[in-house]
Amino acid sequence: MATGFQPRTHAHEGDIAVFLIGLRINQVWRPDLWLPALRAMGPMVAELHSARAAAARGAGEDLGFLGHRTLVGAGGPTIVQYWRSAEHIHAWAGHGDRAHRPAVKAFYERGRRAAGAVGIWHETYAVPAGGHESLYLAMPPIGLAAATGVSPLQGRRRRAALPGS
Repeated sequence: MATGFQPRTHAHEGDIAVFLIGLRINQVWRPDLWLPALRAMGPMVAELHSARAAAARGAGEDLGFLGHRTLVGAGGPTIVQYWRSAEHIHAWAGHGDRAHRPAVKAFYERGRRAAGAVGIWHETYAVPAGGHESLYLAMPPIGLAAATGVSPLQGRRRRAALPGS
């Protein structure tokens, strides 16, 4: 569904963290090891969205999670998450009562049975205010705009600052 030809950008102001996490199946014949890792992602993302909704209602803690997008490619699935800060990511991941800690523990326990059957990876990028940009033209909200809302681009300088500029 196209949304017209009016340029738009994301509505977020300030710092942001982008967290990428992915999974790669190295031994397709070992679904007993990779399927649980794949299935563990859904409850973690659901927990984050549920906490975000509760915080928006004033009924829960704001974990700093803004939204996510799931991509599927030849290397396996990748989840792109948007957060207020890298500190928020680390606080959620390290909290013993959240879904992440038990999932990681179970992953390592399964991994000891057949090292390398499934691989996981993640990358965290802390982006300062003014260091992120987005442009959406004839597109529904996607990525950062889906996580934070959209704003008209017209009349706003929404270009990431380049060193020396």
